[in-house]
Amino acid sequence: MNSIVGTIGNGSPLVADASPMIDPFGRAVTYLRVSVTDRCDFRCTYCMAEHMTFLPKKDLLTLEELNRLCSAFIAKGVRKIRLTGGEPLVRKNIMFLVRELGKRVQNGGLEELTLTTNGSQLSRYAEELYDCGVRRINVSLDTLDPDKFHAITRWGDFAKVMEGIDATQKAGLKIKLNAVALKDFNEVEIPELLRFAHGRGMDLTVIETMPMGEIEEDRTDRYLPLSKVRADLEQQFTLTDIPYKTGGPARYVEVAETGGRLGFITPLTHNFCESCNRVRLTCTGTLYMCLGQNDAADLRTALRATEDDALVYAAIDEAITRKPKGHDFIIDRTHNRPAVARHMSVTGG
Repeated sequence: MNSIVGTIGNGSPLVADASPMIDPFGRAVTYLRVSVTDRCDFRCTYCMAEHMTFLPKKDLLTLEELNRLCSAFIAKGVRKIRLTGGEPLVRKNIMFLVRELGKRVQNGGLEELTLTTNGSQLSRYAEELYDCGVRRINVSLDTLDPDKFHAITRWGDFAKVMEGIDATQKAGLKIKLNAVALKDFNEVEIPELLRFAHGRGMDLTVIETMPMGEIEEDRTDRYLPLSKVRADLEQQFTLTDIPYKTGGPARYVEVAETGGRLGFITPLTHNFCESCNRVRLTCTGTLYMCLGQNDAADLRTALRATEDDALVYAAIDEAITRKPKGHDFIIDRTHNRPAVARHMSVTGG
């Protein structure tokens, strides 16, 4: 629905355009990922440096402002919102935003509100998440070995994450586990992770490491192509491709021996961009049209310029015209610098 709400500098009418977002390649943008904070209570070695410099709190949008931006995207056709971080549940008063967006699920404006978390805060928030309308979440878990878990997360408490998974399932939420496949770290554990997840009624998705941000190690030493992971799994499991989709980039198989689903996210061995339906909003109001590109749009200025959403809609529309066909991720010995300088925690993966 369009309505004239004011004029721009030359006197021309400024129209609040809440029309759907269609990118230059004909893809409808219906999925918004919102990084509510770049802060995290873990320091996973493939994601962050141990001594991170985080954004000054004064640069962050308020939760009310994030809610307003999310509402603008919903008006323009977003049907699914995923809250990410950093670790989203460490943001002070985060449940205000969850509750406000949950109302949009209840009134039909939004099909689904989900969350990606490291699990550290779930024992505290699981019941409230369910009360707010969240019905499924993703939990990042790369190993079931408590010592290795502490090594990869640096600060993580494995027992607390397990307690959070228990609380989440007790509250009635579905869980999908996400595991980053890392050479010489967890490649031999993936069958065990699979059995653990499916044994508790959870899906599992394995993910290739992505070249984002400077970390203390060379990612080529950890890069494990999922083509190899799948070939190894097929030595002991029967995997059948299925058309199941959750709105994200994972391709799924059904595992005959467990009856569960296994997803593969392969930004490097098999580019998943052709059906991309998503954009990413950071906690400073920066909109990234692609995870693997640096091009971005400033929505904060438009948001704070006026109380109506005409400028916000216009800024979103301009950004969508710049959404690229795909990312430029490469990992090899001649491309061992990060493809983009920002860390994964800025845009939430």
